[in-house]
Amino acid sequence: MRSPAELADALPYFLGFYPDDSVVMVALHGERGRFGGRVRLGIPTDTAQWPDVADDLADCLISAGKERDDRPAAIIVYLCQEPAAGESGKNVKDRLRPLAQRLRTACGALDVPVLEALCLSNGRFWSYCCPDFRCCPAEGTPMVMPGTSVMAAAAAYAGMQVRGSLKEMEARLRPRTGPRAAEQEKALDTAAGALVPHMLRRDGATAVRRDTLDRAGAMIRRFRLDTPSGSNRARDACDDALITDSEAAALILGLQDRVTRDRAAEWMDGPAAAPALRLWRALARRCAGGYAEHAVAPLTLAGWVCWSTEDGPSARVALSCALALDPDYTFAQLLHRAINEGLDPEPLRRCLREQHQEAGADTEAPTSSTAPAAKEAPRPTKRSGPTRSGPAGRPQGPRGATGPGSRTTDGRGRRRAGRDGSRR
Repeated sequence: MRSPAELADALPYFLGFYPDDSVVMVALHGERGRFGGRVRLGIPTDTAQWPDVADDLADCLISAGKERDDRPAAIIVYLCQEPAAGESGKNVKDRLRPLAQRLRTACGALDVPVLEALCLSNGRFWSYCCPDFRCCPAEGTPMVMPGTSVMAAAAAYAGMQVRGSLKEMEARLRPRTGPRAAEQEKALDTAAGALVPHMLRRDGATAVRRDTLDRAGAMIRRFRLDTPSGSNRARDACDDALITDSEAAALILGLQDRVTRDRAAEWMDGPAAAPALRLWRALARRCAGGYAEHAVAPLTLAGWVCWSTEDGPSARVALSCALALDPDYTFAQLLHRAINEGLDPEPLRRCLREQHQEAGADTEAPTSSTAPAAKEAPRPTKRSGPTRSGPAGRPQGPRGATGPGSRTTDGRGRRRAGRDGSRR
């Protein structure tokens, strides 16, 4: 990388997606500036949070390198945000300048310089570090056309994939709205009412777990036999049409049980992985209205399948969405930390395969648990009180700023104190 233009063009390849409304910091190591750890966070809407956010991000990225005896030699900062109504890209650049300056000061206080700080907005970029208007004009510099740069060619040759923007990836996991959401919520209410008498019977929990897994196995077979094509939106619409409201409701409620969820995690590779991922995404989109937090289980399963199939960027997005809904969800916490620390998912896959084989399961439905049998049962009723739909539901929290879910670095993450509870 020899210019701000090349650095701006390279950002989506660092993360695997374009980070809308985000501050991104990338560590450089050694004399040649080898790219290292990254950290991403939603830009806080409250400017009073900017000093604390800048200090935390700088400390997170730099301390991560120190832990691995590879302290960053320098840092590159990106501020990505599209103009609001009535704004231009230059207005965004000027508005975010105090945040860029605070990030530079925070890194400098830890003896790590910021070599470049860029603002990306409305198809242009600006440098906060270069005062020369001959190379960095006041009106900004147009970004290169996607897929036409040297970086794009090198990434294609290396098999690197850019999966679109962060907003597009999150939209695939967002619950339904409008009349369809109301219909799905009614189906969830009906399924929850029917689940109560089942749970009160002797061995009711065992029967519900078996029924849920049988139903999930049938759905995965259905999804495997009908592979859609076209854009992501078109494929998701086809997947939504493959499962009825009542089928989705029964699966969503059944997956709230930890043992059932762990058994469902066995669909993580081979021919079952792709249809399973489509199913978990479809179920997350069906967690409408007061059942929004029920999406944590299918979102975490989606993140696990993505990580197992070497799609780290999609895994981070799914797990971030899960942790935004429930910061204390242990399974999502552990998976996100494992991804950030660069661990290999194969040991966990091997463990699941061995348990599957020991139980004498067939290849279509898992019959072994990945955890000891628990007394935890599916929660048949929806939560009372206001439902949090993600970081935007927190008045003072920046988008994507919930605990470890917002990090895309392999460093230490400070945990946000969440609600007391036993969900895992």
